[in-house]
Amino acid sequence: MLLRTVAAVVSLLLVAPPAAFAEAPPRQPLAVGWGGAVSSVDPDASQIGIEVLQRGGNAVDAAVATAAALGVTDPFSAGIGGGGFFVYYDADSEKVSTIDGRETAPMSADANLFLENGTPLPFAEAMTSGLSVGVPGTPKTWQQALKKWGTLSLEDALEPAEELARRGFVVDATFNGQVTNNAARFADFTSTRALYLPNGQAPAVGSTFRNPELADTYHELGRTNLRSLYGGAVGQDLVKTVQQPPVVPGSTRKVRPGNLQLSDLSRYEAPFRQPTKTKYNGFDVYGMAPPSSGGTTVGEALNILESYDLGKLTEPEYFHRFIESTKLAFADRNRWVGDPAFSDVPTRELLSQRFANSRACLIKPDSVIKAPTAPGDPRKPAPCASSGVEAPTRVDAERTTHLTVADRWGNVVAYTLTIEAEGGSGIVVPGRGFLLNNELTDFNFAPVNPGVPDPNLPGPGKRPRSSMSPTIVLDDGDVVLALGSPGGATIITTVTQVLTSRLDRGLGIQDAIAAPRVSQRNSAATPAEKEFLSGPNVPALEAKGHVFTANAEIGAVTAIEPAGRGRWRAAAEPVRRGGGAARVVYPG
Repeated sequence: MLLRTVAAVVSLLLVAPPAAFAEAPPRQPLAVGWGGAVSSVDPDASQIGIEVLQRGGNAVDAAVATAAALGVTDPFSAGIGGGGFFVYYDADSEKVSTIDGRETAPMSADANLFLENGTPLPFAEAMTSGLSVGVPGTPKTWQQALKKWGTLSLEDALEPAEELARRGFVVDATFNGQVTNNAARFADFTSTRALYLPNGQAPAVGSTFRNPELADTYHELGRTNLRSLYGGAVGQDLVKTVQQPPVVPGSTRKVRPGNLQLSDLSRYEAPFRQPTKTKYNGFDVYGMAPPSSGGTTVGEALNILESYDLGKLTEPEYFHRFIESTKLAFADRNRWVGDPAFSDVPTRELLSQRFANSRACLIKPDSVIKAPTAPGDPRKPAPCASSGVEAPTRVDAERTTHLTVADRWGNVVAYTLTIEAEGGSGIVVPGRGFLLNNELTDFNFAPVNPGVPDPNLPGPGKRPRSSMSPTIVLDDGDVVLALGSPGGATIITTVTQVLTSRLDRGLGIQDAIAAPRVSQRNSAATPAEKEFLSGPNVPALEAKGHVFTANAEIGAVTAIEPAGRGRWRAAAEPVRRGGGAARVVYPG
């Protein structure tokens, strides 16, 4: 690979020490150059990743440092109270590996976790509670990745984020808006109110926000190599918070406690898993296997779309087939995907071209498949056949964050991490400075179809199904593209749309990311951004029977691809979530 041949030359250029910055670095949606690249939603976090690369760290070192920084600046999307999925490409072996850092339910959980008197709890009540909190997997993911592929210790990788939390960062409109959106529930917890609502108001745009408690927590986690979390003092504080949520005296909010135990933390593991692999028009598309549904559902949609020459279709023809492909893939996802430790998930069969072909023949050029539609049977695929009853996709949270990193040796990381809803459970661990997740609400609260096996019900130690889709595309062993997105179940459609736009439709990566999006997930209507709804394709699609609803924002992609002559091209959103931050070590 050409990247490896220029590594020695580039390394000679990277001798300057990292500069401290008192103000937020500028946002920048595209950067091209040598020496490695970082793309995330936040400029402070991307800058920290670049500085790690400048000091000789590799892609894994930079990914962990960037993720830790996002826990400071983007704490309502991700942090040490949550989990995620880490996909890594090793340039020497040309191998893709993954780490499953998904949260787990406590051992006390069963299928009735979110039922009261046999009735599912309202989602908002389940979310803002101790019941929704799973064992965090993000810190263990960092530890595993660094131990296996990194060059830094966990303590060293956390140090830049610790410093950022102490000195503070400039509050932008997105941070202010996220606090404002959650002000009512944040105000009902003493610890959350103290941190994010000083004087009863969200931190003002342009002010400096500091989180010394999180800085101390990072320091302790690094110093103890996570022993403090998975069985020690931080873990004890976390467990107490779940079992006795710090509700403000006099609050009328009903906050149910959870039953997470210190033993649940101490037994947690973030296992290495084989990635999913889909052959698509000559490319090898790697993703995350169950309990994520990202790899199987993106892969199935691509396999369905491989029946068409997408590059030769008109835009309405392309979008018609794209929408129908994800409708079918979600019907199958909802029926078959769950935690493989608890269910026999037919991953290989879901990704087979034979199964995809049996589903593709349902797509007609001038009409739509009625939705919600029934799943197919991947173990016994029959042409144009469905089995069982409809399995619609329920509404879920659309927050999370994604980062993409490459280094000068050609190693690449695609890493999606989350605390689930915007602000997670809404509960900050007192004295520790981080929000707890509400990941367990990703379980189905009750069977979707009584009498039909449901692989995504709660269970002891079980991981809820996820839609996170960190993806790396190879061509003959070399990286072509790495990407991912936040957005709940819309992650899957976002990644699929960007992949097909870039690989088939000839759009540059920045244009593919910026393009208006639609997100069909086996529902009667297809959510779409207003720019898509006001565009030229809607009348032709409506004539085929498509029905659209408005969605303000779908996804927020970051991506990296080779740019020739040993360079990397890093790309991020130009507008969504306030715009992202793409960086390279040596621009040019």
